[in-house]
Amino acid sequence: MLPTIEWCDDHVRMIDQRKIPAKVEYLICKQYKDVIHAIKKMAIRGAPAIGIAAAMGLALGSSSIKVKTFDAFRRRFARMADEMVRARPTAVNLRWAVERMSSLVDSCSSKPLDEIKERLKLESERILAEDIDINKRIGKIGQALIPEKATILTHCNAGALATGGYGTALGVIRAAHEEGKTVEVLADETRPWLQGLRLTSFELMEDGIPVHVIADNAAGLFMRRKMVDLVITGADRIAANGDVANKIGTYQVAVLARENGIPFYVAAPLSTIDMTIEDGDKVTIEERDPSEITRLRGRMIGPRGVKALNPAFDITPAGYVTGIITEKGVVRPPYISGIKKLFTTAVHS
Repeated sequence: MLPTIEWCDDHVRMIDQRKIPAKVEYLICKQYKDVIHAIKKMAIRGAPAIGIAAAMGLALGSSSIKVKTFDAFRRRFARMADEMVRARPTAVNLRWAVERMSSLVDSCSSKPLDEIKERLKLESERILAEDIDINKRIGKIGQALIPEKATILTHCNAGALATGGYGTALGVIRAAHEEGKTVEVLADETRPWLQGLRLTSFELMEDGIPVHVIADNAAGLFMRRKMVDLVITGADRIAANGDVANKIGTYQVAVLARENGIPFYVAAPLSTIDMTIEDGDKVTIEERDPSEITRLRGRMIGPRGVKALNPAFDITPAGYVTGIITEKGVVRPPYISGIKKLFTTAVHS
């Protein structure tokens, strides 16, 4: 698997996911604003991946702060952190990473500024390494839910490209494949950015895992035909009650799965669970440029002047979720108590 994002000397290098599958091209970020731009413009996407990018972007930005006192450094860093956290509003991992980096700065008030900058870079590398390890643990736990032979439907891309490496939903599928299970994947195309068509199929084909791409509005047909054994998606934010914010279209897949008696699983690290959000109705849904709907690769495909609505995410109520696969285990209903127990276990482990 190609590294999604990494340090290269004094700059951050990431795969430009807008170019896949036509070519694998790297985007070089030399300033923290380059990272913010990459997040906003979807060069890097996926909740865990943009959290890592935010951490690396802040470490990169800290190296450009030329002041003499900690208080001055902290003020400049706080402004950068505020810019970073506003890059995309729905995925909680972005805010989680920014808060982790900011807490590190706060804990270093007595340290030389050069040492603080180095610690920030090391922390961003630690976040990347932790994410890959967590994904593999999610995969190991989640693959136990997959039969020896199964067709799995997934929506959007929750693979290596959406994380530091390996993936969440695709990590579960990869782990099952590595265990010798016979798995096939139906990948929703995922309009309007076509992450399922461009990214999920690309990753699975690279791994030799059989995959068919289907139109978003074909999922119900394949479920009704008994051609889907289970659904696994990732998540961009999970509320304290188990409601799931994920790529637009996830909700309708979950409803179809329930109607057809098919398990619907969500694979996500604990950092994607936002205990400050009571339920999904409190999650801010990012509204993106309507031209993403009306244009394809810059070319107008609708009638000129047509209006469009382009929410990037939707909310799947917890009642439609069979289980949430995390690095600490699978949480099942009732989610409020189950999620609280997960965090208690995480604190004491």
